[in-house]
Amino acid sequence: MADPSSYRPRPGEIPDSPGVYRFRDEHRRVIYVGKAKSLRQRLANYFQDLANLHPRTRTMVTTAASVEWTVVSTEVEALQLEYSWIKEYDPRFNVKYRDDKSYPYLAVTMNEEFPRVQVMRGHKKKGVRYFGPYAHAWAIRDTVDLLLRVFPVRTCSTGVFKNAARTGRPCLLGYIDKCSAPCVGRIGPDDHRELSEEFCDFMAGRTGTYLRRLEKQMMEAAEEMEYERAARLRDDIEALKKAMEKNAVVLADATDADLIAVAEDELEAAVQIFHVRGGRVRGQRGWVTDKVEEITTGALVEHALQQLYGEETGDAVPKEVLVPALPEPVEPVQEWLTGRRGSNVSLRIPQRGDKKALMETVQRNAQQALALHKTKRASDLTTRSRALEEIAEALDLDSAPLRIECYDISHLQGDDVVASMVVFEDGLQRKSEYRRFQIKGFAGQDDVRSMHEVITRRFKRYLAEKERTGEWADGSEDALGDGDGALTDTDAAASTLKDDDGRPRKFAYPPQLVVVDGGQPQVAAARRALDELGIDDIAVCGLAKRLEEVWLPGDDDPVVLPRTSEGLYLLQRVRDEAHRFAITYQRTKRAKRFRAGPLDEVPGLGDTRKQALIKHFGSVKKLRSATIEQIQEVPGIGRKTAETVAAALAQAAPAAPAVNTATGEIIEDEEPDTTAGASREPVTAGLPDERRGQET
Repeated sequence: MADPSSYRPRPGEIPDSPGVYRFRDEHRRVIYVGKAKSLRQRLANYFQDLANLHPRTRTMVTTAASVEWTVVSTEVEALQLEYSWIKEYDPRFNVKYRDDKSYPYLAVTMNEEFPRVQVMRGHKKKGVRYFGPYAHAWAIRDTVDLLLRVFPVRTCSTGVFKNAARTGRPCLLGYIDKCSAPCVGRIGPDDHRELSEEFCDFMAGRTGTYLRRLEKQMMEAAEEMEYERAARLRDDIEALKKAMEKNAVVLADATDADLIAVAEDELEAAVQIFHVRGGRVRGQRGWVTDKVEEITTGALVEHALQQLYGEETGDAVPKEVLVPALPEPVEPVQEWLTGRRGSNVSLRIPQRGDKKALMETVQRNAQQALALHKTKRASDLTTRSRALEEIAEALDLDSAPLRIECYDISHLQGDDVVASMVVFEDGLQRKSEYRRFQIKGFAGQDDVRSMHEVITRRFKRYLAEKERTGEWADGSEDALGDGDGALTDTDAAASTLKDDDGRPRKFAYPPQLVVVDGGQPQVAAARRALDELGIDDIAVCGLAKRLEEVWLPGDDDPVVLPRTSEGLYLLQRVRDEAHRFAITYQRTKRAKRFRAGPLDEVPGLGDTRKQALIKHFGSVKKLRSATIEQIQEVPGIGRKTAETVAAALAQAAPAAPAVNTATGEIIEDEEPDTTAGASREPVTAGLPDERRGQET
């Protein structure tokens, strides 16, 4: 590990001008390439106190052994040179987009005497027209099969073409009129090239001309009573329309645009691109990347633009590129795109209308792609085993933690404080053992005390089961909650229940590792709770979300796992799942509290009878003024229940009157129904999240 001060350039050596810089390791391999508007200011950021650097940047500068730079005239030149060097050196610390597959294109080989329509993958060739990319090759073949009725362009390979020319007999497509058979001279090179140009025009979105022309020819054939020809033209029109339907119209007819969306977490990012030509989605593609450096969404977009258009020119670069965030600064990138296209390119964020709606669709695709990538990665047995081994090594455990429990606290400005417990066994979720808790030991917001309470309650149950059985026998099915997450005692019969696989359920089975969402304070609280219970054989760690640092009890410095660590990836998934489970429960409780009405406090009164009461009287206000005898008239309501309902409504304070916000007038007609689905919204319901308070 090198000391950055050992290769830091002397003051005044670094020019204050645009340029591109390269960090090299001790073997002279380029490990990072970057660009800067001012090389002096940018490089100075790398040679500050290591404690102030992002962990990934810190790893890079300590791995490097030297730095060098190249001065250029403009930021656009810096962008071009950065892309070239990243492609040439493939630096390990740069963002790298990797295709999850090699996307197929519909290609027309206009560089041949008789152009051929085919499926192509890999690098693009000069003189070939490309359309797509498509998600599947069969989608291309289906489209081509429909279009060959109208544009019978050659689709055969060179060998088949030469063999047909030698024998004087076309292939099957030539006999069924899905090929113009240039191999046997049915059509000349010029006419076949013109037919290929028409095919390309149709694929490029200029469809109206051909449809109108065919419709006119069909009408003329019908007038001349050439009904067979008219029927064939009708079928051709239907084939073209069917091919067009495969690409839904999403924007105005003349719109040519690429839409780029990014879904990301702390370690990875997924990019999805929709290619819109002539108002239709003509192709879709996507990448997943490791975030090997601290990087913003705008910088991810810039790297995606380099990947997309670094080797493209002309119409392959669309007039409009829509992105979720703009690179900073945006002018050099836009100028670079304009130079590659040869005309102006608009790079912007869609704000409203159809383009914004389509961008939301692309964003959903990016989120699904990232989730699918994580699922595939988590399902691999070898990867999971390596992750558990890395965790054991990093935390100095005696063995791999086959059962991991993670805890998180969630609340809204101190209200509805809840906690979650999620369980991962052998690196996989075990949702049947997820539990949730209400914090009842105190009121208000205190994540540290909440964590201490939850850990204490969970492991008290564990000790109770251990004491009851006297050994690690098949444990219990605890009725561990009282319906809202609070722990209750259970009888011996319930405690003998098992899972289908015979393993102890719920709190009876101990974890090898407890993970808490948080840093030193939360970890210390969890460890203190275990110590108070006399449990010393369960490891504890915390995962701080901001920098993904792993904290251990009593340590002043965190454990920083490598970015590529499968162990870090597993801990992150465990922590994120605990956060999701906690915040879902917190939102459910909050919504339930807002919907609560006075009838909810009546013991033994279920939803069916509550709805019957509201239906009979029309509102809680009228029910409150009813006598016991009138309440008894409702089917299913006896005198004792009627007395209980009347007493509960008499004790409950009436709801605040509704107010007409436009006039200030108090509306006293009816009291809203707070039991049959309607609810009074809190005063914060219409405010944005930052004004309501932040959920944690």
